[in-house]
Amino acid sequence: MRERGERERERENQPPADMKPALWLPQSIGEGGEFKTIGKIGEGTFSDVLKVQSLKDGKYYACKQMKQHFESIDHVNNLREIQALRRLNPHPNILTLHEVIFDKKAGAVALICELMDKNIYELIKERKKPFPEKRIMSYMYQLCKSLDHMHRNGIFHRDVKPENILIKQDLLKLGDFGSCRSIHSKQPYTEYISTRWYRAPECLLTDGYYNYKMDIWSAGCVFYEIASFHPLFPGSNELDQISKIHDIIGTPPKKILNKFKQSRVMNFDFPIRKGKGISPFIPSLSNKGLTLMYAMIQYDPDERICAREALQHSYFRELRLAEKQALTTRRKMRLVNNPLERETLSLQRISKEDQRQNFLRQTQENPLGQHGLPFAVELPKLTVPAVTNLASYPNPTFQSVFTFPATNRQVQVLQPITYFGTHRKSENQKEFKSPVKQYHLPALERRGGGY
Repeated sequence: MRERGERERERENQPPADMKPALWLPQSIGEGGEFKTIGKIGEGTFSDVLKVQSLKDGKYYACKQMKQHFESIDHVNNLREIQALRRLNPHPNILTLHEVIFDKKAGAVALICELMDKNIYELIKERKKPFPEKRIMSYMYQLCKSLDHMHRNGIFHRDVKPENILIKQDLLKLGDFGSCRSIHSKQPYTEYISTRWYRAPECLLTDGYYNYKMDIWSAGCVFYEIASFHPLFPGSNELDQISKIHDIIGTPPKKILNKFKQSRVMNFDFPIRKGKGISPFIPSLSNKGLTLMYAMIQYDPDERICAREALQHSYFRELRLAEKQALTTRRKMRLVNNPLERETLSLQRISKEDQRQNFLRQTQENPLGQHGLPFAVELPKLTVPAVTNLASYPNPTFQSVFTFPATNRQVQVLQPITYFGTHRKSENQKEFKSPVKQYHLPALERRGGGY
């Protein structure tokens, strides 16, 4: 692996003119000297990182001393990194921002953050044997968690690389949000973004037309570097960077290249290459790990996996189950140690059981069974407007169905007929002949199984 000085780490644009030309290493940080400077940890284009000690609690912190000159507190609050960290904190895989110190006289700003042990690059550099795959899996799971939390909160990092991924024992945290942008900000993006080795194709082939999926590509490159201890695409310039990408994953079809319409000065007539693939270089990685890595470095950003989908990948199945089991155990321990919460949960269970019993009892009492309603329904009352008058109608006069001459004689009352036996008729029955004729309807014939 190349030494840090030989690695491609320079930005294309020059630092602003208002930046300090050399490291400013004060003896103390803060207006009242709340933090004592211990030493320098790291150095970047836009800032220097110092190790400081709090004089209040004696704890050690990382102080990011900005090189830019700030005129006012509003200028400080508009700093993207401060806005992003305030929005994303707290999260177990995002660097914690404890305090922001602004020295108005000097125009200096310092970010007091938690102190981590080292970054991924330093961890790889001092390592002689490959990491066990479970450790690689743990690091990538935590990195995908940080990306998912960040993207769901409307921010993408734009500079995911080993130097910006911090480690403390087995805990991983993403830091350095100086290049971050809002997912909803308008394209194209004109500023410099990401270190060349970790730039996605859309960042190389367009003038700023890219989105949050570029973070996933960078994370896939970091994935390879953690597993192999070597960078995946160490290009010396932008054209060489594209060439190295095509050497590994192949030249994409023209329909994918046509998506990058906002072209830069380079030519899109790339030689056709099949691609060597990733697996020959990291034979120790499982097939599930390789599948996830290929999904993260898809050439087409529309086909590239997102952080939420990556967390649900089968490669992380064991970690998800262990995380769920640990969560259940913590809840049980919390109930044991907190009698009030245990009592509240018990009351909730009793309430749910009462609701279930009431529902079953009402269902049994309902005579309609499954087709009826298991509870009483009150019908709406009928409201009649005040101006409505209900009309009364006389009772109708019913006429007899038998016709008689228009005389004053009384209508003859029919005498009851008495039967004796089955076939015998009384004398009155024999004499009486009904004026109503009897008719017999023909029987219906059934045709084709119907009526």
